[in-house]
Formats: sequence, C-alpha cells, structure tokens
Amino acid sequence: MLDYNTPEYLPSSEELPCSDDTPVDNELQNLIPNLLKAILALIWQDRWDWFFGVDMGIYDRTGQIRRTPIIPDGFLSLGVQRRKNDPKGRLSYVLAEENNIPPILVLEVVSQTYGGEYDKKMTAYAQLSVLYYVIYNPDYYQRDKHEPFEVYRLENGKYLHYSTSEPVWIPEINLGIGRRQGIHEGWQREWLYWYDEQGTRFLTPEEVAEQEHLRAEQERRQREFAQQQVQKLEDLLVRYRQQFGELPE
Repeated sequence: MLDYNTPEYLPSSEELPCSDDTPVDNELQNLIPNLLKAILALIWQDRWDWFFGVDMGIYDRTGQIRRTPIIPDGFLSLGVQRRKNDPKGRLSYVLAEENNIPPILVLEVVSQTYGGEYDKKMTAYAQLSVLYYVIYNPDYYQRDKHEPFEVYRLENGKYLHYSTSEPVWIPEINLGIGRRQGIHEGWQREWLYWYDEQGTRFLTPEEVAEQEHLRAEQERRQREFAQQQVQKLEDLLVRYRQQFGELPE
C-alpha cells in the first residue's frame, strides 16, 4: 500500500494554497513586516542565503502539509535560497522544499480580532521549532494582558521571554529588533526596525533615498557656489582690464 505521507507523494508548493484567504485585520499587519523585509534587502543585499516571507503560508513536512498552513504576518529563514529558480518565486514556504529548515524568527502583529498569538500560534510555532517568536501588540496589549512588544525564545520546546531590554539583540541573525517612532509611507507612528549590535537603527529605503537626495542637492549647491565664485573672479578680471588694461606680469 502506498504511503502518501512520504516525501515523494507530498504536494508541492504549486499544489498547495499560499494562504488561508483570510484578509488581514488592518494594514499594519502588512506594512510592518514589509518594512522589515525592505530594510533587510538593503543591509543584506549581497547575501543570498535568507528569505523573509510576508503573509505566506508555512507547511511542515508531514501531516500538516495537507491542512491549512500556519501564516505569520512575517518570518525570516536563514540558510535557504533568497530567490527560487522559478519566475513566480515562492508561492508558499514548504519545509520539504527548503531542506527542512524552519524559520528562525516569526512575527505576529496583533489586531482587533484576536488570532491566538499567545496560545494556539505559540504552540504551532514551537512545534515547527521556530527559535524566536516576536509579538507586536501596540493597541490591544492591555486587553490581552501582555506587553506591547515581546520576544520569546524557544527553550526545551517552550517559549520563554527572551529579553526585556530594547532593541532585543538576536545573535543567531546578528541583528537586533525593536520599536522606534518614524515615518513610513508618509505615516508617522511607531514602527519595528532592525538594529546593529551597538543599538544603532538601520535606515529604511525611504531614508536612504532621502539621504542620497540631500547629498546630491548639497553637491549641486557646492558646484553652483564654486561656479559663482569663478564667475565673480572672471567679472573682476574683466573690470580690471577695462580700467587698467592687461594685468602686469
């Protein structure tokens, strides 16, 4: 009798739904992980051994692969291909197609509709062996009796609070993660950002573009000033010649 749970019979990512088709409760559930992904694309632009998924289904290698996937708001995997050899890229994250490498970090942004972030999802991510679990709950933390920002680390199959300092340093990815006020897509509010070991926040693509614009504008003004100074000297020379003739040797 054939065992359809063996790897050769497991459905591929093209055969599996990429999500559960449940719409996000608010746009922050997409904006926040996409901002983190965009910053990573800058600071790790020369690395090809990572993948950051946003609102993408994760399937384990056996029983759950035939059921509804786990769908974090965002997740980071290391040691996998950043780009698949497929024009469509990844449709979902199937562990059997990723050398059975689970995400090292998952992110959940808690919304008005409670989604089991502190119980069901926590259990599911632990079963997947996700090392770090980040929960961002700026609006409903009092309702849920938790802190607005929590990072858990998997220890002996259970998640324990990892750190109370912020940004939280994660040595396995050589990055910190934490909150800071900022502007993204014209929206001034608190966002999640990546940090270096000294606690310096990495810039967003918008901020890098703005810095480059300011640098180009400064260089343009310096060129204009230099041209104006040259023009002033040339004008002085013309007036001198008109009044006194050629300059003495």
